Formats: sequence, structure tokens, C-alpha cells
Amino acid sequence: MFLVTGATGGLGRRIVRLLRERGQEVRAFVRLTSRYSELENRGAEIFIGDLTRERDMQKACEGVRYIISAHGSNEVSGGAQALEYRANIDLIDFGKAQGVEHFVFISVLGADRGYEDAPVFKAKREVEKYLEKSGVNYTILRPSGLASNLLVLAERFRQTGIYLSVGDLRNRSSVVSTDDLAKIAVDSVFVEGAKNQVFAVGGPQILSRDEIPQIFGKIFNREPVIVNPPLLVLDGVRAGLGLLNPKLQKSLGTFRTLLGNEFFCTPEEIARLEAVFDMKMESLEAFVRRYLGV
Repeated sequence: MFLVTGATGGLGRRIVRLLRERGQEVRAFVRLTSRYSELENRGAEIFIGDLTRERDMQKACEGVRYIISAHGSNEVSGGAQALEYRANIDLIDFGKAQGVEHFVFISVLGADRGYEDAPVFKAKREVEKYLEKSGVNYTILRPSGLASNLLVLAERFRQTGIYLSVGDLRNRSSVVSTDDLAKIAVDSVFVEGAKNQVFAVGGPQILSRDEIPQIFGKIFNREPVIVNPPLLVLDGVRAGLGLLNPKLQKSLGTFRTLLGNEFFCTPEEIARLEAVFDMKMESLEAFVRRYLGV
């Protein structure tokens, strides 16, 4: 039995779908207010609970052999402490008590860089360190930006030709196919070379931010119009929010970190990933064409 948290999210839903396609038993941890009918129709066991309640976490781990932690916090809610950190620590502890054989943790590329102004990065790094010392077999995946997060921008571009990007357009990233990440998360349990390892996970290309609208332009056959506000605009908004809501100002530090830095995998890291998991990573262009039917 697999337990998947964040099961109704873009990544979690794909993980559950893949597990069920492979005939694996899955317990999908969901909120009562979330949309989980697709998961139920695919034969997943639906566990309705709250990741901040220890009793729910303990019960969800009963009879589980593998855990895939794919949940995340809403940046605006400032949930890094409760969801990114505490919930994962509880998952590790309760999973270990149940004799869980493998724990897959979805972290973030750059978690080990010491970004002091990014609560989510800090929380994920502390979870990584706790998991590594827990005695539970693990795989830690540090993905770059998810291609599925760009689908809304791609659809908007198809309609308007406009692409909005805040900050330095020269900053680079390795956008990863969300389907590839889901496959790697599932395979981590079964691939011997993934046991007790940390992987940077990205797509096959290192793309500067101004190359992404160019790819969209190629897909939709239109010239991109790039709207590029400086990062100072976000800094001004954060400063203003700080006067009214210091907690919200602090939580937006993760968003600011994502916009102000580069997050890409080296060719060596991608080669290692493809060798261990015996796959070729999908490009952003192929992912967008597949999902938007172009």
C-alpha cells in the first residue's frame, strides 16, 4: 500500500494515476473540500484528513509500506511551518513506527543553498536532514520548476501572445515535465540505485526565462510580447504588505527567492537521473504540445 499526500495536486494526482495504472494499492490523503472523484474512480482508497492533525497522520500511515510526500503549502497562507515541516516530520515518525519500507520526499531544487528569506526552502531542507537520519529508506527529489505550472501561461499566450515574467530574463531554469517527476517518484521505491539518494530533477534543457515565450511562440506560431516588470515591483509590494501583515510579507519570501535566482540542473545531474531511472527527460515544448493538443 502506498500513501500519497498532496494527492489532488498537479503532481500528486499524476502519482496516484500512475500507481493505479500499475495495479498498486494507493491511499490518497485528501481534504474534504478538495476534488478527489477522479482518484476514487481510479480505485484509490480515499483518506479524508488534515495534515496538521497528528491523529489523522497516524491513522493514514496504518498498514502502509511506502509513502510519497507530494504535498506543499500555499505561499500566501504562510504554511511552511505546519505543512512543509511539521506534517512531513510526523509522516516520517508515524511511517517509521509502522515499518514503512521507503519514503519519497519531494523537496525543491536549491533547498541546500541556505536561502534565509524563503520559509519553504528552509522547511524542506530541515525535513531532508531529518529523513536522512531517520533510519527509513528514502529518496529525496529536488525538482526545478514544474512544466504543469506553465500550462496556464501557455494557454493565455495562445489567446493573447503576451507572456509575463517578473525579474531578470537571463535567469535560467530546467523546467521538468510533471509526468516525468511523477514517474521518478514512483520508480524511486523500486529502483535500487535510488535508495537513500538525493536527486536534482530537471528537464533536458537549461532555459533562460526569455526562451520560454520563444518556445510558446514556436508552438502557437505567433510573435511573443514579453511583459517584464523588475523584481523591485515585488519588493515594493512586499514592503507595503509588511506594514499591514508581517506574516504575509515573510511568507512571500519564498516567491521572491524563486523569482530572483536561477534553478537549473547541470548536464551531469540530468545524465545521472536518466541513467538511474532508465528514461529520457521530456522537453518543455513536447510537454506543452502534448497537453494543449498542438
